[in-house]
Amino acid sequence: MSLALTLRVALKALARNKLRTILTMLGMIIGVGAVITMVALGTGAQMTIEERIRGAGTNMVTVFPGSASVGGVRQGGGTSSRLVPNDAKALRELQDVLYVSEGLQSRQQVIVGNQNWQTNIVGVNVDYQEIKSWPMKHGAFFTEQDVAAAAKVCALGTNVAQNLFGEDDPTGTEIRIRNHLFRVLGVMAPKGASSSGQNQDDQILAPYTTVMKKLQGTETLQYILVGARSADRMSATGDAIAAEMRIQHEISPGGDDDFRVQTQDDMIAMQTSASQTMTSLLAGIAGVSLVVGGIGIMNIMLVSVTERTREIGLRLAIGARGSDVLMQFLIEAVVISLLGGGLGIAVGYGAAELLTYTDPNLPTLVPATAVLQSVLFSAGVGIFFGFYPARKAAGLDPIEALRFE
Repeated sequence: MSLALTLRVALKALARNKLRTILTMLGMIIGVGAVITMVALGTGAQMTIEERIRGAGTNMVTVFPGSASVGGVRQGGGTSSRLVPNDAKALRELQDVLYVSEGLQSRQQVIVGNQNWQTNIVGVNVDYQEIKSWPMKHGAFFTEQDVAAAAKVCALGTNVAQNLFGEDDPTGTEIRIRNHLFRVLGVMAPKGASSSGQNQDDQILAPYTTVMKKLQGTETLQYILVGARSADRMSATGDAIAAEMRIQHEISPGGDDDFRVQTQDDMIAMQTSASQTMTSLLAGIAGVSLVVGGIGIMNIMLVSVTERTREIGLRLAIGARGSDVLMQFLIEAVVISLLGGGLGIAVGYGAAELLTYTDPNLPTLVPATAVLQSVLFSAGVGIFFGFYPARKAAGLDPIEALRFE
């Protein structure tokens, strides 16, 4: 019997019991749909994280204080206070480094007339604007002369400007931070959340020298931001920065670093790792329903073999081979799986789009590989769970099958 004829016979057999066929496919529809939806959510989350980190700056490398040792006991990351402006000065001499900005911040209450707002005063250098790719909305950023003179000038984030001045342009006005009057040079363009989730629009940027001397009274930095010259050499730039920092801090070979260097690629890998793990877990749980659907296919096919025993016996008696019967039942199982998988993909796409429509902050993305894997898995389920019933049907004795009541 030709494959085309076998396929036609199999489809007619499925069409005779439409409701049962649909109910059998339901397990595959739910399973594939759930897997597609979970993968779409996870991929969308990873894409958002990567875009947020990439949008936070241009080829950015961050140097943080490392751990300090007190009496032989390591105190943990950030406890070292050896990050100083001279470190940033040394990093500017590296070939792969394009921009460098010192950084520290102080939480302060800001007062304008009868308005006040608590926010972060972030001390940075002029390169900060280039590293962050952050344009101005109003006015201008401070200059190198302002940094050298520790001038009391600043640029406001959009949220701070709105809370203190409403929709007015505050350029040229003064704000009070502690007992100091700061002149507002401008307002930064809206930036959104940072890679850590902090609202970058709810902060005030000022020369780092001003924050160090007039607000904190310290000589150390909380971090150094570096803009690499090329995205292709981010890893090499990070290694060069680490080597230069070891020289600056006079760390002997084999000694523990008292600083930590983190590239954007490191941040992406770190933040997407948890998302990928959760996506895999949810997809695995959803995949269980695929196995349940496959068991349902096997169960229905076994029932079908029992119900059609006389039909199978008759076909074998008039010359059909066992391989023809096996192929017929195997095709029925695969058709059920593929149709269910196809409908499941459509359901998954629809569910993903519905989630994004109801909550725009919940982006989804269905990768082509997930669709291909779903199709292949559906076919695999049909073959795996359909083989035993098909083999049982092909192995029936024609005489015994014809006697079956």
